[in-house]
Parts: sequence; C-alpha cells; structure tokens
Amino acid sequence: MDAFTAGLLQRIRATESDLSRARDEGDDFLVEVEQAELDDLRRLAAEHGVEVTASRV
Repeated sequence: MDAFTAGLLQRIRATESDLSRARDEGDDFLVEVEQAELDDLRRLAAEHGVEVTASRV
C-alpha cells in the first residue's frame, strides 16, 4: 500500500470517528461538516481506485 492510499484510508477512519462522535453529542452542524468531509474523501478514493470497506457510520 502506498503512502497516498494509507493516508487517505486513515483520514477516512478518523472522519468516520469524528462523525460518530458528533452524532453522539447531538451536534447537528458538526455532523453536516463531517459528513461532507467523508463524502469528499470517499469520492477522492473512488477517483483513485482506492477500495474503502463498508463504513460503520
């Protein structure tokens, strides 16, 4: 796995965690921000052929 792929997958995991925490805290604004970030990261992964496993979020 190259550095780009590893970094992208790590960012996705971190964003999923942040999204889950925002949901648990009931922070609707932060949920929207984190969801948008996660959508962008998943789009980037798809554009570069990086397989992202099923999300827990």
